[in-house]
Order: sequence, then C-alpha cells, then structure tokens
Amino acid sequence: MATEELPPYPQMILRAIEALNSDNGSNKSTISKYIESTYENLPTGHSSLLTLHLNMMKASGELVFWKNNYMKRDPSAAPRRGRGRPPKPKEHRESPIAAKAVKMKVSSGSGKPRGRPRKLPQSVTTTALPPPSGRPRGRPPKVKALLTEVSVL
Repeated sequence: MATEELPPYPQMILRAIEALNSDNGSNKSTISKYIESTYENLPTGHSSLLTLHLNMMKASGELVFWKNNYMKRDPSAAPRRGRGRPPKPKEHRESPIAAKAVKMKVSSGSGKPRGRPRKLPQSVTTTALPPPSGRPRGRPPKVKALLTEVSVL
C-alpha cells in the first residue's frame, strides 16, 4: 500500500518502533497513533492494514511479539525453529534434461495380454469319480448305548 508520499507499511512500523524506543516494545495502539501523527493521507482501512502487516512481520520473524508488545528482533539471537519435524535433506539429482535423454521408449505391446485370461471350455462328458475311501462324508452319528431294563421293587 505504498504510494508516492507513503512508504510501505513494514517500513512505517519499523520506524515507529525505533522512534518510540521503549524497552518493552510498543503495542499496536501506540504504533498506530505514531503512524497517524507522522504520515498524512492514510488509507481508510489503516487499522486492519496495520494488524495484517504486524501479523505478517511477526510470522516472518522481523518482529517479536511479547506481552502484547512488538519489538524488533535481536540480530544476534538464533532464528526461531518452525514447528514439527524438519524435512529430510533432498538428494542431489541429475538435471531433468539429462533424465529425459536417458529415458528409453516403452514398447506399446508386451508379450502378455491385458486383463483376466478367458476360461477354457470344459468337456461335456465328465465321469463321476468314486469316493477315495469307503467312509461317508461328514461326522459319524453318535452311538447310543443300549438301555437295559431295570426292575423297580
């Protein structure tokens, strides 16, 4: 949103934080008041643009947000690590141009046909084979013991 007379919002924000020069940083309202007093002809959505740019600068690491105040990041401090597991290092591969030159042409027809093979026609005359042993299929019936008559006195 930089015009001929207005610098970009990140520059205005950094200048405001430097000019306010507070040990604990500056909150959004003081930054906004400084920008409004210093620069004229601000756009109508100044507060929403300021919030957007503050969040972008906070996410990129240009600003540190602590206790509802924004501060410039200490250049000697280690950079913040992102969340989650870092990605695996990528192996060095050949250029895509060289890979295209090495690629062989795939033949359109392999020796094997596609799909499921067709069933071979069965012969109509099938002979019934006798069972392999003389026993019938399944579980044999339970043998009942013969009851003997008992006389009751």
